[in-house]
Amino acid sequence: MKAMVLAAGLGTRLRPLTDDRPKALVEVAGRTLLEITLSRLRGFGIREVMINLHYFADMVVDYLKAHNNFGMRIEVSREDVLLDTGGGLKKAGQFFLQGPNPPEEPFVLHNVDVISTIDLRRMVQFHADNHALATLAVQDRKTSRYLLFDQQCRLCGRRAGRDGETELVRSSLQTQALAFGGIHMISPRFIPLMTEEGIFSIITSYLHLAGQNQNILGFRTDEYYWRDLGRPDDLKQAARDLGQWGAF
Repeated sequence: MKAMVLAAGLGTRLRPLTDDRPKALVEVAGRTLLEITLSRLRGFGIREVMINLHYFADMVVDYLKAHNNFGMRIEVSREDVLLDTGGGLKKAGQFFLQGPNPPEEPFVLHNVDVISTIDLRRMVQFHADNHALATLAVQDRKTSRYLLFDQQCRLCGRRAGRDGETELVRSSLQTQALAFGGIHMISPRFIPLMTEEGIFSIITSYLHLAGQNQNILGFRTDEYYWRDLGRPDDLKQAARDLGQWGAF
């Protein structure tokens, strides 16, 4: 199984920690966010990883070399300009389409600044059982941007905030607003279906394809630990959480 780690961002919310390093190399309790993410992926049997890079890219490459790629086959996709989540995946898409036959095994797309105890094996099984094109880890929590799902947990729209404007791409009698956690399970056949070009969010692709009745699903992860590490205070809280949750 393969994975892609999204690590190209500037990490502006983490300043001043990211003034002299990329967010992938910011530390929690003595471990970099990149090491934590790669260790989690390796623990689920993933050995082939693509990492997209932009800000302080050479520093990440040197870090990986110094740690022998953490025992994994790792390739990097350098972005001269930030391509956002969708553009970044599309640029690196061939990594997931390699081989003589069209690959069928899904891959993980994982933000480098997210830590969790989400069981990726359960997520893979859910993805396979439901013949999904993409499966998104979602939770019932407050966020500035919600994704909307129907009663079968199929993506049908989005909304900004609790009272923001709703965009529906597929009709549904009842929707539930859930927060996306930055962890995806994606079938390789999704990549050639991305019609967007240049700089774009993968959510744009998901909504476009959901509107065409493609099976984009939400996987509920409310029972697991999850934290976005976008601000210095989040790093401090994550370090404290280690005592309760153990290693991430």
